[in-house]
Amino acid sequence: MALKDAIDTYHDLLTEETAVNSWEQLHDQMQRRGLFFGDRPICTVLRPRFLTYNQYTYLRHEIRPLLRAFDKISRRAVADADFRGQFGLFDWEEELIQIAPGYDMHTPLTRLDAFYITSQSELKFTEYNAEVPAASAYNDVLNEVFYGLPVMGEFMRKYVVRPLPTRHSVMHVLLDAYREWGGTDKPNIAILDWREVPTRSEFELFMQYFESQGLTCKIVDPREVTYENGRLMHNDFHINVIYKRVLITELIERTGLNSPVVQAVRDHAVCMVNPFQCKLLYKKASLAVLSDESNADMFDEEELSIIKNHIPWTRVVEERHTTYGDLPVDLIPFMHKYREQLVLKPNDDYGGRGIVLGWQTNTSGWEKAVQEALASDSPYIVQERVGIPEEPYPSLVDGRLQIYERMLDTAPFIFYGDYVDGCLTRLSTDPLLNVSAGGGSTVPTFVVEKR
Repeated sequence: MALKDAIDTYHDLLTEETAVNSWEQLHDQMQRRGLFFGDRPICTVLRPRFLTYNQYTYLRHEIRPLLRAFDKISRRAVADADFRGQFGLFDWEEELIQIAPGYDMHTPLTRLDAFYITSQSELKFTEYNAEVPAASAYNDVLNEVFYGLPVMGEFMRKYVVRPLPTRHSVMHVLLDAYREWGGTDKPNIAILDWREVPTRSEFELFMQYFESQGLTCKIVDPREVTYENGRLMHNDFHINVIYKRVLITELIERTGLNSPVVQAVRDHAVCMVNPFQCKLLYKKASLAVLSDESNADMFDEEELSIIKNHIPWTRVVEERHTTYGDLPVDLIPFMHKYREQLVLKPNDDYGGRGIVLGWQTNTSGWEKAVQEALASDSPYIVQERVGIPEEPYPSLVDGRLQIYERMLDTAPFIFYGDYVDGCLTRLSTDPLLNVSAGGGSTVPTFVVEKR
């Protein structure tokens, strides 16, 4: 089945009346269901992302060996301080990753961020969101919203449309980690993050889902918990499982290394998902560890092939000699010479902050950015530019239907550090493609096939 045929069919169904009715229903449903990032609706277009069955299967199959490689470097890093030096951890992070979580997973809930040019089967993973993968609940509820749109009703007469829900998998990971940790009864789950974050509406969707499955859940601010007599408490609520949505760096900066949360995890008084070890793979240097020629002997042939095909050339910014392709290069002069093919990223940040795109920067600006990266207390990585796919998406502008090209990413959700189930798609007119940076749109991802 050709993906273009499905997209064209959907767009052809958007008559003026159908487009207006679908647009009004989309916005009404987002209001009713809390589908907002802060005060912005998370979806601003009228078409979901479509993947064919073969495209989604390819995505799942290619990722699985890559996950084995990530797991190898994470486990070796915990055990081997010399190897761990490649990740650029701070001293306090070195301390935290030695805290055993009580279960045998470093990254139970994660998301890989990629660019997938489906027409060429070109798939490049640019970041591993191994700390707090957001948007799973948003995605699930957007699935339901789009199923109800008038245009989708007409489209489904021509195509089978399969959703990729994920909230149930999040719940199963939390419960399995809790049981392996030693829990026997139904847990009290705390969704842990600051009360003022713009993703709070997603936490409420998770809380509603957990409660619909017979679980007790509260949204809890880390500043409002106490730890006494071996119990982590929020008022009279005894927390057994932390669904950690707060970033570890922010948790430590605001509450310290001896906060109630850290003490309770250290004392094995609460099960926290993801554990502190997830910080290793959250570092953007983890992609440099995978792709650096000095680490190639860690991986089997299948893993090496997947890394070569799907991880863009990535190195920590430092004075060194390395290779690009099969050729030796002096890294810093190489970076200056090939600015337009490279991107600079801080090792530990999110929301597109601190990223410098070489092709959007003049020579002097790039040279300054490289010098600042070299001098920074926290490492930077340099990464090869990758192709960014575009697809047409419809929206209503001043009451009129407009269909224009938008850049899109492909961010599959990963469970148990082992397999793909579901996929986040973000659209943008900016190559950073980051909704939290202030732009763009989230759309649900459906697998489609012709009836």
